[in-house]
Amino acid sequence: MRRIKLRWLMLLGVFAVLGLIITGCGQKKSADKGPLTVATSGTLYPTSFHDQKTNKLTGFDVEVVRAVAKKLGRKVVFKEMNVDGQETAVKTGKADMAANDFAVSPQRAKQFAISTPYKHSFNSIVVRQKDDSGIHSWADIKDKKAAGEAGTGYQRLAKQLGAKTVNYNNVSNDIYLRDVESGKTDLIMNDYYLQKLALAAVPNNTLKIMPNMYFRTNEDGKGVGILMKKGNTKLQKQVDKALKELKKNGTLKKLSEKYYHADVTKQPHVHISKTFTIK
Repeated sequence: MRRIKLRWLMLLGVFAVLGLIITGCGQKKSADKGPLTVATSGTLYPTSFHDQKTNKLTGFDVEVVRAVAKKLGRKVVFKEMNVDGQETAVKTGKADMAANDFAVSPQRAKQFAISTPYKHSFNSIVVRQKDDSGIHSWADIKDKKAAGEAGTGYQRLAKQLGAKTVNYNNVSNDIYLRDVESGKTDLIMNDYYLQKLALAAVPNNTLKIMPNMYFRTNEDGKGVGILMKKGNTKLQKQVDKALKELKKNGTLKKLSEKYYHADVTKQPHVHISKTFTIK
């Protein structure tokens, strides 16, 4: 009788272990198919912004992420925050990814898993039309007031060139532009396509992009990618595969032309005045 009980208890133990294994597999499968939490700004036109008519979050990076998630069979939950907050959310696991025109830089490569680039561009400077904000050469940036978000490569470069940095916390483009117009600030360093469309979106502004001062840095020459937690090679491979398919079937080009009015999936051909090494 005791032997029968022991055998029965052993069988129950085996079934319990099998149940845990099956449950674990189910949870893993569920996690792989659960919603992706994606950090973005919601204020950076045309990368991540709210449509004026519908207030829906949209933009090039936002729609690229939605297309990637569709390929993976997963839904997306966006969380809006500033650049530092986005990066921290990915590092701490509060977000699976961050998508907000993030340059594939050596510095970020040390901290994150990054997707293959899906956008290529170059950098520009916005100034006042009437006097070029007093900037006619790179040396003239010294002591000028540079507008941007704290911690970005653009603000670090501006400070390196001797500018006085004026930092904003995840505000929309029109606020940046208004402050340059009023003289509160003098210049904005940022991606060329972003600046071009930001100016076009604000009618009758008195600003321009300096045509002879296009530049690149050691932190942005490899394009723009999606940030993921360091070591999450599984998600990285899934995202890269999806991006490859989206490029092949023309989806990336279509989204690019919709939001940028240009094919930013290819390297642009333009004269670069200078390439900087941000220290």
